Amino acid sequence: MMEGSEDFINPIDKDKVAENPGLLPYAHTVGSAVIRPEDKGKIKGKSLLAMRQQTDTQLLQLQRQMQTLIEQAQEIQQRIQVSEMIYDADMGFEPLIGQTYYLFEKEDGGHVLTMISPAEWGKKLPYKAFVAKAFLMADHTWKIEKD
Repeated sequence: MMEGSEDFINPIDKDKVAENPGLLPYAHTVGSAVIRPEDKGKIKGKSLLAMRQQTDTQLLQLQRQMQTLIEQAQEIQQRIQVSEMIYDADMGFEPLIGQTYYLFEKEDGGHVLTMISPAEWGKKLPYKAFVAKAFLMADHTWKIEKD
């Protein structure tokens, strides 16, 4: 201490003064920030909700992708079935790449490939039923066209 000064005597009781007030788990003065205990259940609940929303979104996206793949696989299976019918069908010509042909079912259950569309036959088809409109691609596979 300095010369001529008296020793300072703190009028506050030592039991009521904290040595390290910043380490207390509660506010130590009226102007201190309010310290509230964390509601761990609430925090977990919010986190779980956010996680479920995110994973539900991802699962829905995967479901849509799978549905697209299923539809593509079904289209390929239909192409295979119609292509096999075409190659087993009666045809009096050699199909040319890049041309559209028409597959009909005959009365005996067999098939015939023609260059004549169902509309060009007139009112009565000479065959039991129209099966498919098909386009011969360069790799000799058939693309089934929608009318």
